[in-house]
Amino acid sequence: MTKKNDWKNREGVVYSTKSDYEFTYDTGEEANTLPPQQQNLKVQLDTSGRAGKQVTLVSGFVGQTADLEQLTKLVKSKCGVGGSAKEGIILIQGDMRVKIVDLLVKEGYKVKKVG
Repeated sequence: MTKKNDWKNREGVVYSTKSDYEFTYDTGEEANTLPPQQQNLKVQLDTSGRAGKQVTLVSGFVGQTADLEQLTKLVKSKCGVGGSAKEGIILIQGDMRVKIVDLLVKEGYKVKKVG
């Protein structure tokens, strides 16, 4: 049960003139994870905002955070580098585009190399 005056969690509402207005909170449900054959992943190289360091980005993953973390762990271990997963994007240190595309295709994912 939420407090009636829990204003910190209200996003996008400034004021309402309706006396019976009830704010609905976003539940933030995660989407079910699609099977690898239905995933459309994009692999690209990025250096912006990283002090000139190169990172390989894998975006387009649709699914739960636990499955994204599991895929991130697989990619990191097979490439032998560090990385992380944030907001549906896998960040891998260095230029590993070719290796990641080969790995994901072998795992059954639809992958497109961008850039």
